[in-house]
Amino acid sequence: MAGAKETPRQRMIAMMYLVMMALLALNVSKDVINAFVVVDENILETNVNFSQKLQDIYTNFEKNYQLNQIKVQPFWEKAKEAKLLSREMVKYINYIRNKLISKTEGISIDSAKNISVKELRKKDNYTIPTNYFMGNSDDGSDGVSKELKDKINEYRQKMLKLVDPKNLDNVNLGLTTEGPYYNADGKELNWETYFFYNTILAADIPILNKIISDIYNAEFDVVNLLHKSIGQGDFKFDRIEAKVLPKSNFVFIGDEYYAEIIVAAYDTTQSPEVYYSKDIDYLPVTQYKQAILLDSKPGKIIINFPARSEGIKKYAGFVRAKTGTGIVNDYHFNTEYVVAKPSYTISAKKMNVFYIGVGNPVSISISGIPKENLTPSISCGTIKRDPFNDDWIVNIPPGFTEAIINISANINGVKREIGSKKFRVKKLPDPIATIANKNSGVINREIMIAAGTLSPKMPADFEFDHSFVISSFTMTIQRGFKVYHFNSNNSYLTDEMIEQIKRTNRGQNIVFENIVARDPDGIDRSLSPIVLTIN
Repeated sequence: MAGAKETPRQRMIAMMYLVMMALLALNVSKDVINAFVVVDENILETNVNFSQKLQDIYTNFEKNYQLNQIKVQPFWEKAKEAKLLSREMVKYINYIRNKLISKTEGISIDSAKNISVKELRKKDNYTIPTNYFMGNSDDGSDGVSKELKDKINEYRQKMLKLVDPKNLDNVNLGLTTEGPYYNADGKELNWETYFFYNTILAADIPILNKIISDIYNAEFDVVNLLHKSIGQGDFKFDRIEAKVLPKSNFVFIGDEYYAEIIVAAYDTTQSPEVYYSKDIDYLPVTQYKQAILLDSKPGKIIINFPARSEGIKKYAGFVRAKTGTGIVNDYHFNTEYVVAKPSYTISAKKMNVFYIGVGNPVSISISGIPKENLTPSISCGTIKRDPFNDDWIVNIPPGFTEAIINISANINGVKREIGSKKFRVKKLPDPIATIANKNSGVINREIMIAAGTLSPKMPADFEFDHSFVISSFTMTIQRGFKVYHFNSNNSYLTDEMIEQIKRTNRGQNIVFENIVARDPDGIDRSLSPIVLTIN
């Protein structure tokens, strides 16, 4: 194939196609018919790949047209005509395929569009396909095969007319139908009979798809030749554009704005001229004398400004470069960036202090810096990334009254200290002891017995999901002039306490005192008593 080197996959498909035709000349069994399924699947995959290659060359072709419409237009118009001719031809063959399947399988045209060779029920039927392609004639002159042959020949001639006569030797379209073709007995056949007489349905489909593959091949050859005819010396790159590539569009005071300007459409042996001015959106070529001329090296242009004041900064300019033919072109560019003071936030998400013994969530951010570039540290305890979100978790051990979080960031490959924040450190507040969610007031004895345990409840404004454990308490009841004390070594009411509660009268007080709760650090705390009146 001229203009496109044949790949190993394409050679494999061609060999499989030849094997298929050899099998077609024999009286093959139904088991062998399934080989056509494999052939067709590979041809279809090749067609998809070829279609993508064609799209790539059309994309490059159009880029050249946008750069120099006057010179490229004659070639671009022929390339678009080649594309139209090929798409119409592929559409026609797909119609033949769908009509053939519809007639043979007895299904609608729409159903036939989406069915594969593997799914055909009448793969080995040759009667209906032969009638379809050959008609009432022995040589196919009265059938679809003759019409297909004429359209292939017409397509081939129209494609050749798109090629400059002096370049005809450089293109090989294929798609020949003259032959000669012979059957197994050596008898000469025409194209129609050779391919479609007594051919089973499972073989007809790969034959049609192979013709589509040949059409894509012819289209590629013609369009590739037209593309080369433009004069590629004028377009050494497929994109001629000045591009500004800053390391960052957000710069802190004290840093430096740094950008790289990439230029296409110039020879690496020449250094293009780059003109720019600050605080403008566009630099006219006529004002180049008032602009700044950059020093440049072949292939690369660097521009950098010191960042001394806050605000939005912008600049514009143009790159002057020569094409391969010596024509001078100017390519404009413009961009803007922001200069700001380092602005950072370090905030405890639940309280304004750190509490000992629990995970304190912290939000850390720096304007203009991705979170993954931040590195916090703490003066005591630990700070680690929260595995469930973008926050951090701080844990403080006992013995500290303050903690300082320092934050640094990776900015343009350099680690910089940004700032810090001091937090107070406190022990967890004492919980409030309750029974049946009550700490005082009146209570029903049955409700108290049903609760059966003392529970520590954190203050309402405490946002951490944490609770203490009651380790012991005393229940005190007065009967007459005598006071009784009953002890528990955990948080539960003892059997003796329950019996005493059952014997209480309305208006009698029950006091839970000497309540001891253990905090996360294993330190015992004495809680305020619970005073309740039986109603």
